[in-house]
Amino acid sequence: MSLLTDPPTLATTTAVLSDASRTTAGILLIALVTVETGGLYLVKIVRGAAPATEFQEKFARAGHAHAAVLLLLALICQVLADSTRQTGPLSWLSRSGVAVAALLMPGGFFFSSMGPGRTEPTRLIALVFAGAALLAASLLSLGAGLLTA
Repeated sequence: MSLLTDPPTLATTTAVLSDASRTTAGILLIALVTVETGGLYLVKIVRGAAPATEFQEKFARAGHAHAAVLLLLALICQVLADSTRQTGPLSWLSRSGVAVAALLMPGGFFFSSMGPGRTEPTRLIALVFAGAALLAASLLSLGAGLLTA
């Protein structure tokens, strides 16, 4: 089939999530509520109702944005992981790695900027880099799994 000459066909089957994807997706959707409450805290910072340095405000924004985007990406990964033939550690990496990165990276931004008057990150910034490495490994695993399915 050529993408340029053959019209696309409609699938006649209904996609069903695997048990693992359904469970993980449910957890991720509930976790998105915590991002919403984090957004309320960010509004307080911006309005001056919660004390924060300029550095802390920037890290709160970065943590909030990373949490939301990565949780949504983790939801998408559930559907895609069901389309691979991966098993074992690669399956876990493809299905759950982005979700774990969605905890590590924002956690690094939040925890490394905690404390009154802080103007630079603590050593907990390492969580951001650990999450970034896990995110990259997960996306590579899922991409390779899709290409070889």
